[in-house]
Amino acid sequence: MYPLSNTRRSFLRSAVTGSLILPGIIEQLLADGRDPFAMREPHFPARAKNVIFLFMTGGVSHVDTFDPKPALHRDVGKEIKADHPEIKDRPGYERIFLKQPQWEFSQNGECGTEVSTLFPHVATCIDDIAMIRSMHTSHSNHYNATLGMHTGSFAFSRPSLGAWVSYGLGTENRNLPGFVVIAPKQTYAGTQVYANDFLPAAHQGTLVVPGAEPIANVKPRVPTDRQRLELETLQAMNLAHLDARHADPELSARMRSFETAFGMQMAVPDAFDFSKESAATLSGYALQPGQTTGFGWQCLAARRLVERGVRFVELIDTGSSGNWDAHGDMMTHVGLAKNVDQPIAALLKDLKHRGMLDETLVVWTTEFGRTPFNNSADAKGREHHPWAFTSWLAGAGVKPGIVHGATDEYGLRAVEQPVHVHDFHATVLHLMGFDHERLTFRHAGRDYRLTDVQGEVVRPILV
Repeated sequence: MYPLSNTRRSFLRSAVTGSLILPGIIEQLLADGRDPFAMREPHFPARAKNVIFLFMTGGVSHVDTFDPKPALHRDVGKEIKADHPEIKDRPGYERIFLKQPQWEFSQNGECGTEVSTLFPHVATCIDDIAMIRSMHTSHSNHYNATLGMHTGSFAFSRPSLGAWVSYGLGTENRNLPGFVVIAPKQTYAGTQVYANDFLPAAHQGTLVVPGAEPIANVKPRVPTDRQRLELETLQAMNLAHLDARHADPELSARMRSFETAFGMQMAVPDAFDFSKESAATLSGYALQPGQTTGFGWQCLAARRLVERGVRFVELIDTGSSGNWDAHGDMMTHVGLAKNVDQPIAALLKDLKHRGMLDETLVVWTTEFGRTPFNNSADAKGREHHPWAFTSWLAGAGVKPGIVHGATDEYGLRAVEQPVHVHDFHATVLHLMGFDHERLTFRHAGRDYRLTDVQGEVVRPILV
């Protein structure tokens, strides 16, 4: 054992540096019910065991991708009335004119759902997709709409969807985090999109940044035998500290994070080692051998993580080519779509080929759409549009090859079977086995939930 002069702080610092905690501490936490990662049963049998959440940052234009509007071609240049305060009170928008889409649509698959030429690879998977063309949200700013899509709150920090799923179900694999976010850089609202907020700290998303070292400091920096000697003492001190503080959940979560760190030393390098993937698989994801960046890398990493029991994996498209916020020129959608189209299709096909799509829910969304109009008919870009956009789901428990809802003839508003963000969240939780009204957490004197006091499950898209 180390001399008594070594303080608890020095032990802790050394343990964190080594990224190791002794096996056995989790068993003691389990014994007295303190483990925040213990597996829990959902409210009812779930169709989905895992979620892969694909978030396209910046606002994808629905009328140029998944919601064809022939009337925009027919009536291009037509002036329409700016009858909504968000339009008529905006400088430069006293008069607005319809702008035509710049890409053609065609029917695809046996279901015949129309998709634009921006997504030719996703179009080949359309028979597995439930398209929701009647999405709408509650804010037109990136920050607020992004926050809302992830947390159900458009103004205040709240727990994210992934954190709620982790809190509700626990983890299947104690050597990996239950909630992982893969992103080259932060999106709007920053870390709030994967934060735990008032939920136990163990349920915050773990950020993975594509590159040679996706999760930093995983490799141990001191010999294993030295780690074990140090942590035998640390274990006893931590448990005594916990007992004296009435099972403080924050302390339990910190102790559990050390246990996860121990397992991650082997599990993380394995999960992100693509060397055993076939050349055909890598090519399908548009990857070269040894490549460690790109949306294809994110998608293949997501498949490997859910294979290993990670509950919720979010992929945020924040690549070097910018995001989908096409105010200046809609042609930026070309490169952005090319960057994600083949990898997304490869992910869907790979999951299906491996028999994983039956238990994995794949979600594709953005924070809002883009205007079918502008202040001139020949404007190159489109503005933010919260009243209508498209999202889609595929996999576990979702009806394949269908279209739900519709916008008006110009794509201005959701007019048939509208789906708000709260409804969207309620549906994802339902597929994971949760009644969204019952998945709650007591905080500051009230019971909070992801869907606030709203939300209806979109049952027509469910099997």
